[in-house]
Amino acid sequence: MGVVIESSVWVPSPSVYIFIFLSCFFSLSLFPFYLSKHAPTKSPPFYDHPTFASSLRFQRYFLLLYSLASVLEGLWSVYGEFELVYYGITKEDTVTFMLIGFGAALFVGSFLGLLSDLIGRKKSCLVFYIFHLVVGIWKRITSSPSFWVANVCLSLATSIFSFSFETWAVVEHDKGHRQDLLNETFWLMTFFESAALIGSQVMSNWMVGSNLEKEIACPSTAAILTAIVGIICISRVYGGSPQTVTFKEYKVSFYSYILCDRRIWLLACAQSCLHFSIVVFWILWAPTLVADGREVYLGLMYPCLLGARMLGSTLFPWFINAPLRTEDCLVYAFIIQGLLLSIIAFDYQEIGALVTQYFLFHACVGLILPSLARLRTMYVPNELRGGMISLSLAPTNAAILFILMQRGYYRTVENSEVIAFAAVGLFAAAGCMYVLKRLGKQPYQNWHKL
Repeated sequence: MGVVIESSVWVPSPSVYIFIFLSCFFSLSLFPFYLSKHAPTKSPPFYDHPTFASSLRFQRYFLLLYSLASVLEGLWSVYGEFELVYYGITKEDTVTFMLIGFGAALFVGSFLGLLSDLIGRKKSCLVFYIFHLVVGIWKRITSSPSFWVANVCLSLATSIFSFSFETWAVVEHDKGHRQDLLNETFWLMTFFESAALIGSQVMSNWMVGSNLEKEIACPSTAAILTAIVGIICISRVYGGSPQTVTFKEYKVSFYSYILCDRRIWLLACAQSCLHFSIVVFWILWAPTLVADGREVYLGLMYPCLLGARMLGSTLFPWFINAPLRTEDCLVYAFIIQGLLLSIIAFDYQEIGALVTQYFLFHACVGLILPSLARLRTMYVPNELRGGMISLSLAPTNAAILFILMQRGYYRTVENSEVIAFAAVGLFAAAGCMYVLKRLGKQPYQNWHKL
């Protein structure tokens, strides 16, 4: 008599989505009441400020452009892996394409922030959309696209995305817009980015559908249309200010204000460690979940993790209005993240416990990203912000390249060791924030001009 072995597929409970939605709703709804009772000083109503309309109009316009850019990033991150499988790309070739992409980000993308500071932030955002437009057209007109060309363009676009929109928002707010809107813009960027990534997944699944032969190119069409809309919007409104600084002046300023300041080094180290842990997570989260043959609907897990990031971003305004310095908040958040990754690396767990730790990790990410942006506003001059961000990601890209070669080609390291290395980086980031707090004699001095 044969034995029938039933296999169950783990799916998140619908209550998880309800919990995330309600948590975000109550966090946003209750914050105004908290602020009215705990605000340190009474400020005039926002709508009474003479620049209210202009500030709010720019914020909405900027968040629209940023959401469009996030949709483009999400389309290729969700659809790209499926596309590789559809065209029969082997695992070894996939690793090669990843190496090419991170190599382009390291050797070219690391210097795009410097170029952005010189030519203008709005032009850099425009180049971002142009890269995505080129990739979309390339994949649309070719039956079997060259993936290494697409990977290079998308990697450079991702490098631009990491600094260009943030620096543009900061510079525009420094032109007379409401400065108290800047902190709000930071956490809204994280919130809208996560929501746009979820939307891009829904869009990709809807367009591909069940007829793969006919619908495989539909996400490319969506990317082309989205990129065109972004190019039109960014070209017609909010013209960038002319750049008057020369390369020689920029080089002197960068050396004086960035390379010779220990606080900037500490901030860049923390930023690099966080980015490394995020990249490692997205590379290894699926293999960790399905270890030992466990079955999981990964497509249902993706919105849960991004929802956790949205929830974490809504906590940011609570913390910046609490009697707690940003550096202290980051120390605790980095330590929590490091502990979570340490447990994931060395302790085999049931899927439910593992998913809970993933959820908490991304909630911390949602809180940390706007907090680091706030610290950059406090310590980094606006004119040098893009170069500082792009160069701080160079060690991350170098480390990812090394790990991909050791793990993908030589098999000399295990997944658990890579995750443990990311955890060590997060503990180091916590140490950087602790030292930064001690070095910052005037912690809330804004350097808006050189």
